[in-house]
Amino acid sequence: MTPFENRVEAGRLLAQSLDDYADRQDVIVLALPRGGVPLGLELVRVLKAPLDLMLVRKLGVPGHEELAMGAIASGVRVLNDDVVRGCGITDEALEEVARAEQAELERRAKRYRGDKPWPKLQDRCVILVDDGIATGATMEVAVRAVRAQKPASIVLAVPVAPPSSLHRFAPLVDRIECLMTPESFWAIGAWYQDFSQLNDDQVIAMMREAEELAGEGR
Repeated sequence: MTPFENRVEAGRLLAQSLDDYADRQDVIVLALPRGGVPLGLELVRVLKAPLDLMLVRKLGVPGHEELAMGAIASGVRVLNDDVVRGCGITDEALEEVARAEQAELERRAKRYRGDKPWPKLQDRCVILVDDGIATGATMEVAVRAVRAQKPASIVLAVPVAPPSSLHRFAPLVDRIECLMTPESFWAIGAWYQDFSQLNDDQVIAMMREAEELAGEGR
């Protein structure tokens, strides 16, 4: 399997596979920042749907932050009990990490969206997009946060993920669109030639471009 050139190419390919959702009034695309936003922008170019954000933060093990012991979104927390137990994480340590990540969630919400009200998701078709799935902890909390708002359907859209991680989402979403499912999977970035990290200003610029596209479509 050939790696994607970058997130833009991955987004374009993903959009092609989801073109049956184009021009539907009930569709909204929610991207997980930062990495999911370039893909979300490519989806809305094709689907002519609005783009917003699903803010989620990984709860990293203290001292080994790359290892997820869970994730949080607005009002939702998912924990990996095996990691919590295996690493001997105390309740106090867990809450300390959760508080720090909640503060970062709130910072990003203010930075990226200002005072704009959050979209209503009830009875809508929600397409959740990110640049890939590794363990699935972050995406799972995103799915549960969306499901709590009673959408008509949830589509999970990613360019790459291991089959084992996708399997956990089968009962949680209505459709999974994944372009590559390599059995040998060690990191999302390995499936991109360019996996440069994005900054806040880039995210804000992309969200502004998505708003302009939505305005042109009205």
